[in-house]
Amino acid sequence: MSTALEQEIETALAAAAPEVEVLLTEVVGGTTLRLFVDHPDGVTLEVCEQVTRALEPLRERFALEVSSPGTQRPLSKPTHFRRFLGRRARVRTRDALAGHKSFTGELVGATDAEVTIAAESGVIAIPYAEIHRSNLVEE
Repeated sequence: MSTALEQEIETALAAAAPEVEVLLTEVVGGTTLRLFVDHPDGVTLEVCEQVTRALEPLRERFALEVSSPGTQRPLSKPTHFRRFLGRRARVRTRDALAGHKSFTGELVGATDAEVTIAAESGVIAIPYAEIHRSNLVEE
């Protein structure tokens, strides 16, 4: 997804719903904008409606899907990884690292540059730029 689109979303929500955190944004099929959001009091139908109203201008370009992160919460920012250190996660990379493209294990470290995961294949540090998709997995 383009940085300009992410910035447009962040700007609109900062003004209309500053307590809402965008966890993941993705454009699906070129026509659907999917957002996973979180809120300190949980994601309710009202929160999803508030986000949808705040992003009304984007509905001219995309079908909009807004939902809660669920149990397999997406992890997309260093702060997300730090918040869930000690939890199990799946990290999928764009290209193979150490012979693998998918790592599932305990999050054991997170800097501004990379996340470290204790996977079955061993402990590996994965630069954020190499991450295609990542999420928590149920224990």
